[in-house]
Amino acid sequence: MKTKNTTLIITSYLLMIIIWSTTPLAIKWSSQGIDFITGLSVRMFIGTGLALILALFVHKGLPMHKKARHVYFASAIAIYGAMMMVYWGAQFIPSGLVSVLFGLTPILTTGFALFLLTTEQFSWNKLIGALMGILGLAIIFIDRINLGEQALLGIAAVLLSVTLHSGSAVWIKRLNEPLPALVITTGGLIFSIPLFVISLILFGDPLPEQLPSKTLWSIIYLGVMGSVVGFVSYYYVLSKLSPSTVALATLITPISALFLGKWFNHETITVSIFIGTCCVLLGLIIHQFYGILLTQLKKIAR
Repeated sequence: MKTKNTTLIITSYLLMIIIWSTTPLAIKWSSQGIDFITGLSVRMFIGTGLALILALFVHKGLPMHKKARHVYFASAIAIYGAMMMVYWGAQFIPSGLVSVLFGLTPILTTGFALFLLTTEQFSWNKLIGALMGILGLAIIFIDRINLGEQALLGIAAVLLSVTLHSGSAVWIKRLNEPLPALVITTGGLIFSIPLFVISLILFGDPLPEQLPSKTLWSIIYLGVMGSVVGFVSYYYVLSKLSPSTVALATLITPISALFLGKWFNHETITVSIFIGTCCVLLGLIIHQFYGILLTQLKKIAR
């Protein structure tokens, strides 16, 4: 039984890393041949249907009391706002850079938590880690200036997406309602669907008669794997491993996403992007693992 559980944890962890690494590239592919709003909306319809079926099967329904509705609303803000921003921004910047920017999520989440949660404590390593992350962003921004205004707007949109995602996570934590991850995901998707429908009606283009196969499979992949399986895998791993171990994924996925973008989408990794990415990753290491590293160094010194 123990071996079976270990295998499931390892499988879920690897699945989570693979999904996080491939999602930015799939987002770019899912908008080829159609506008991004249509591609995103179809993805969310698929994800919502699948999540609802799973929630009804596993949890026999969704709680709809007042506090649960608040949690769903907080989740929906991130799902709609963050997804709209990242899809729009991904049109103008490489997929690997999208993953690098999302690697800042732990730092931004800590920033929100310091102001909104009484349990979060200030520490210098978190501040230094955040400053290193900002330095990395500055280097990337300077590099993107040479590519024009659209690239800068793309970075700004993805950063806004990360901010909405991080703020929503802390908001849900502040509400402190013990709902299963699948229930929160399903409720958030259901609450966000009316916004996607309105956006699709007002701004979306009709689906073309013939959709490129790469686009179609990317939308299906994102709807099933990105919207549901990846989220469930993340929370399963988080329930079994320490947060610091889970956070290692945020150091792996930006690098793997950069190389996936280069190999499969012929994206250029400039020197500035490489240096900026290294600064972001160093900031994450200081932010997340300073205490562990300091403890190990003290043991070695003894």
